[in-house]
Amino acid sequence: MSLKTTEAATRADARLAPMPAPRDYRAARTLSGLRKNTPGLIVLVILGVLIVLPLALVLLAAFSDSVPRPGSISLGGLTLSNLALLATPEALGALVNSLMVGAGSAIIALLIGAFLAFVCARSDAPWRKFIFFIGMAPMFIPALVGALAWSLLCSPSAGYINIFLRDLGIDAAINIYSLPGLVFVLGIFYAPYAFLLLHSSLSMMNADLEEAATVHGAPLRTMLRTVTLPLALPAILGSAVLVFALTMENFPVAQVIGNPAGVDTLPTYIYRLMSATPAKSNQAASVAVILTVALMAVTLIQQRIINKRKFTTMTGKGNRPRQVPLRKMRWPFTILALAYFAVSVVLPMLALLAASMQATPFVSSMSQLLEANSLSFAKLIEVLGSNDFQLALKNSVLVALIAAFAGTTLSFIASYIRYRTKSKVGRLIELVAMTPLAVPAIVMGIGLLWTWLLLPLPIYGTLAILAVACVAVFMPQGYRGVSASMLQMDQDLEDSAVMLGAGRTRSVLDVTLPLMRVGIMSSFLLFLMLSMRELSASIFLFTSNTRILSILVFDNFDNGQSQAAAAVSVLYCLVIGILAVIAQKVGGERKTKN
Repeated sequence: MSLKTTEAATRADARLAPMPAPRDYRAARTLSGLRKNTPGLIVLVILGVLIVLPLALVLLAAFSDSVPRPGSISLGGLTLSNLALLATPEALGALVNSLMVGAGSAIIALLIGAFLAFVCARSDAPWRKFIFFIGMAPMFIPALVGALAWSLLCSPSAGYINIFLRDLGIDAAINIYSLPGLVFVLGIFYAPYAFLLLHSSLSMMNADLEEAATVHGAPLRTMLRTVTLPLALPAILGSAVLVFALTMENFPVAQVIGNPAGVDTLPTYIYRLMSATPAKSNQAASVAVILTVALMAVTLIQQRIINKRKFTTMTGKGNRPRQVPLRKMRWPFTILALAYFAVSVVLPMLALLAASMQATPFVSSMSQLLEANSLSFAKLIEVLGSNDFQLALKNSVLVALIAAFAGTTLSFIASYIRYRTKSKVGRLIELVAMTPLAVPAIVMGIGLLWTWLLLPLPIYGTLAILAVACVAVFMPQGYRGVSASMLQMDQDLEDSAVMLGAGRTRSVLDVTLPLMRVGIMSSFLLFLMLSMRELSASIFLFTSNTRILSILVFDNFDNGQSQAAAAVSVLYCLVIGILAVIAQKVGGERKTKN
C-alpha cells in the first residue's frame, strides 16, 4: 500500500469515528475561578466575623429594642426611639466636648510635633538624636498611665504640683479635672504621631527647591514660608486630622481626667450607658453609630488630603535637606525640647514612683516626700508579689503574643492574596482589613461582645476573646506594615523558584517569607506593643480571671486605690520598656542580617 493510500484511509477513518462529547467550558471556568478565589473567600469570611459582623450588630442594635443574646440573633422589633437620646443635652454635650477635645488636642500636638520635627530634621541644634528620641518617648507610656500620672500631679487638693505651690505660698490651684486639662494631657501624649509624620516629610524634602529660592534672593524666613511650609502642608494637615480622630475616640484619658469633672465625651458616654443598671445597650449602640460615622468622615478627609495634595520633592539623585542655622537659638530650642520631655515623660514617671513609694497614702507637703522614712518599696514589692498583678501580667503577655502571631499571619495571607494573586476578592479583603482604622475601639468592643455571645464558639470569658479584639482593632496597622513590605519585593523572585520546580507553597516559605522577614517581624512587634496597651475594646470583654494590666490599672483607679494604681502603672511601664528594648534589638539584628 502506498503512502498516499494510507493517508487517505486514515482520513476516512477519522471522519467515520464518533466525535468526542463537547466540554462544558463555562462550568470548567467557573470551577477554576472558584478554586482560585477559595483562599480569598476564606480570609474574607474570617475578616467578616472579626470586623463586619460586630459592626453590623451594633448598627442593628441602634435601631432595635433589644440586643443579641447567647444563641439568639433576635433583636426584637425595629424602632427609631433609641435615636431620641441623641437630642438630649447629655448626648449633645458629649458630642460638643468630643469635637472640642479633638480640635484642641490636635492643635497642641501639631505645635509640639512640628517644633520637634523641625529641630530634629532641619536645624543645627545640638542633641538632635536625643531630640528624635524625645519626640517618640511618650508613645511608650500608655495613655491611661499618662492620665493617671497627671491626676497625681494636678489633682486640685492633693496633686504634687499644687502641694508645691501651696508650700511656696501660692493659693492658685491647677485643676487637671477639666476640659482644658483633658485637652492638655491628650495633646502632649499624641504629639508623637504628628512628630513622626512631619519628621518624615521634612527629612525627605528636596533641597534644590529651597536652594533655588535662596539663589533668587529670598531671605531664610521667606524661603521657609513660601517653599518649605507649602511642601510640608500635606503632612501638617494629615497629622492634624489623624490626631483629631485619635483623640476624639480616646476612652481611657477621657474617663480618668474628664469623668471626675463631669466632662463626658462620646466614648465615656457610651461606657456610662453600657455600665448603667440596667444597661442601656441599645441607646449606647445609637451613640456608637454616631461616633463611628463621625470618625469615618474624619478618616475620609485625611485620606483625601494625603491622596490629593501630592508634591514630588524627592528625585533620583542624592537628597539632603538644607540645614537651617539657628545661631543664638540653638540651645534655647534644645532646652524647649527637653522641657517637653520633662512634662510628657519625666514628671509623670516621677509622680507615679512617688505615689507608689509613699509610706502613707496622703502627702501634706513636698518636704514629706524628701524624708527618708516617708518612702518605701513596700507597695511595689507587695504589688509585684500579688496574685492579681502576676495573673494580669501573664494574661497581658499571653494575649499580646497570641494577637501578634495571629494578626501578623492573617495580615500576611490577606496581603498575599491582594498583591500576589488574581483573586477577585483581593480589593474587598483590603477594604475590610482597613475598616477598623475608622471605627472607635470602644465601638468594636461592644460589637465583639455581642458577636461572641451569639456565635456557638465558647470563647467569651477566655483570653481568646481579648486576643481576637486586639487583632480586630489593630488589623489596619498590621496589614499596612506587611503589605508595604510585600510591595517592595519583586514577585519575579518567587516566580523564578516556581519555574525551577518548587511549588507555590514552598516558594512562599523558602523565598517570600525570608525576604520579608524584616517587615513581618516589625508588624509582629507592632501588634505586640499595641496589644499590651489596649484598653478601650477590652473593657467590655474581660472577666475576673482574664484581667490584663491595663484593666488592672483602670480598676484600681476606678475604685479609689490610687497608690496601688500607681504601683501597677510603674511595673506596667517597666514591662513595656523591656519589650520595647527587645523589639529594638531583634529589629536591629534582623535588619543587619538582611
